[in-house]
Amino acid sequence: MNKIGITTTIPAEIVFASGGAPVDLNNIFVTDIKRSEYVEQAEVEGFPRTICGWIKGMYSACLDHKIPKVIAVTGGDCSNTHVLMEIYRMRGVETVPFNYPYGRNRQSMQSELALLRDSLGASEEASERWRARLNRIRRKLDMVDLLTWRDGKVTGFENHLLLVSSSDFDGDPDGFETKIDRFLEEARQRPEIDAPVRLGMIGIPPIMEGLHEFMEMTGAHCLYNEVARQFTMPFGGETLAEQYLAYTYPYQIGPRIDDIQTEIERRQIDGIVHYVQSFCHRQMEDLIFRERLDIPILTIEGDAPRAIDARTKIRLESFIRMLAQRKGAAV
Repeated sequence: MNKIGITTTIPAEIVFASGGAPVDLNNIFVTDIKRSEYVEQAEVEGFPRTICGWIKGMYSACLDHKIPKVIAVTGGDCSNTHVLMEIYRMRGVETVPFNYPYGRNRQSMQSELALLRDSLGASEEASERWRARLNRIRRKLDMVDLLTWRDGKVTGFENHLLLVSSSDFDGDPDGFETKIDRFLEEARQRPEIDAPVRLGMIGIPPIMEGLHEFMEMTGAHCLYNEVARQFTMPFGGETLAEQYLAYTYPYQIGPRIDDIQTEIERRQIDGIVHYVQSFCHRQMEDLIFRERLDIPILTIEGDAPRAIDARTKIRLESFIRMLAQRKGAAV
């Protein structure tokens, strides 16, 4: 299968229906042993320091892994992607735009899906068949999520890693499903995680290393990864258009906040960690979350793929201790 890079979650069903294999450039960047070098290499080539680390990492990872074509989300994600597409073309990488329509307009979404199918040479019928195929895996990821927050059998990092991988299904749905099946079988046999504080994480997936693990070392269980869960398309839908209109992240923030509030109540979350990325426009969303969500929020910021720093550790420890004291628990 031909590898096709993606800059964030897009209708992977269409990529598979075309005979291609989606590769989330974020995932191959942040899991590569050379991830820090990728950021540095982009800066050597002229990327400004004040550009998001994810953009720089995706650029270098795409070239290093020799990805010949990239589907870039030009609406509903990062505005820097527009120029990234131009630079990719300069480097000989073919680019295909995909736009999440502002306002969640159904007709516009249907048009965007048709344009993507035409660009990749996929039929609507095959794309819908792949929707049914991938939704079987997504239901298993829902069980991973349940084992995290309801049963306390899955760590926050495991939850994040598996759910965020549903952006591309590791480019191999059969192999990915087998991995999930084995994980579920093993996780069900575990004892329940004993942590006095129940945390949720909202915001873009963190570039900071060791964040989830440190939370759980400090007496908290991170049992909600907002955006990673959204990648699994938890709301379903009868067609691809319905499914990707129900996905909250690319659109206006109101429905996204409603979903976060629902999960806070359902999972009985004590506090929220809002991860923001340096030089990202989504940092401004912190103001809205703090006005709209009636729950303690700690905002932390990362810039590059490096280990969690001492200052962030101190702030997290203090936040978790405060939440435990509110519950009358010890950490």
